[in-house]
Amino acid sequence: MTVPDHPAAAHPQPADAPISSLLRAAIWVAIGALIASAIVCVVWVLVGDQSDIVGKAFLTILLLVGFAGVTILDAHLAPRRPAWFALASMGTWILTLLIGAVLIWMPERYAWDGFTRFVQFLFIVLILQLALLHVRLYMKALQRYDTPFTRTVAIITIVLVVALVVLLVLPLMLNEYLWFPDIYWRVVVAVAILAAVGTALIPLVNVLFAPKRPRAAVYPAYGSAPASSADAVPAGAQQELLPWPNYVDGVTPLPMLPDGSPDWNAYYTGYPTPGAHVFGASVQGRVATPGSDPHAAPQATHAPPPSGYDGYPPPPPLPPRP
Repeated sequence: MTVPDHPAAAHPQPADAPISSLLRAAIWVAIGALIASAIVCVVWVLVGDQSDIVGKAFLTILLLVGFAGVTILDAHLAPRRPAWFALASMGTWILTLLIGAVLIWMPERYAWDGFTRFVQFLFIVLILQLALLHVRLYMKALQRYDTPFTRTVAIITIVLVVALVVLLVLPLMLNEYLWFPDIYWRVVVAVAILAAVGTALIPLVNVLFAPKRPRAAVYPAYGSAPASSADAVPAGAQQELLPWPNYVDGVTPLPMLPDGSPDWNAYYTGYPTPGAHVFGASVQGRVATPGSDPHAAPQATHAPPPSGYDGYPPPPPLPPRP
């Protein structure tokens, strides 16, 4: 008696799992940060000040639940993102969790500091997410024209952006207990100017030197002038098929002129224009097939009676508009 194979052995998992090992490590770090924040908050509840402890506990629960939600969302979006961006996003939310816990449980110096800290926390979250979005778009711009010069500029600019984020977050967190001198804000403005210059350099270099994206091919409708050699259709593009007009019988297609347009003159005369390519039999009792003699005697066919004026066929349908 043989033992059946295990289902996992019958269907081996692919080598490239949707979640990389680095992302798994980041998720475990997020779980550890969640547990550590909860433990620190519990310790503050037991040994800290008892003023407004219920409100702080409620805000802490909201913070932990929100962090768990964004962590799950990041884990689901990770397979569709670059690995570095998934890790950076997870690290940003971990930092947001720690800053939020500090703002909630840090002793208040004034009675109105609760609402002020909530607004400051929202500003901190906005700054962190804008910095993350900036780095994401900046790296996309770098990939268009990656050279040693642009790579060096990108590294310096990202370092300046991170430094600017730190310089902006610290006053929002510690303005109750620390006084920031005038030179501090001068440094903030200087770093912001350098970061803005570095941010503008990469798009400008791309405009000057990056290869242009191919434009979509535009095909004229039949009956218009053929495209010149300068507007040649790129290789691999497929032309959209337009409905081809028929004779009055509604079945036989009109001949095609050398320029690719329908032979509208054959619609009225029943005879193709010299040089036109014939697809099938025409009306007026003449058979026009490829290879037939145009001067041969007409053969009797059962053509439908003409429905136009005085024996002429009705006007042809208008060609489709582009």
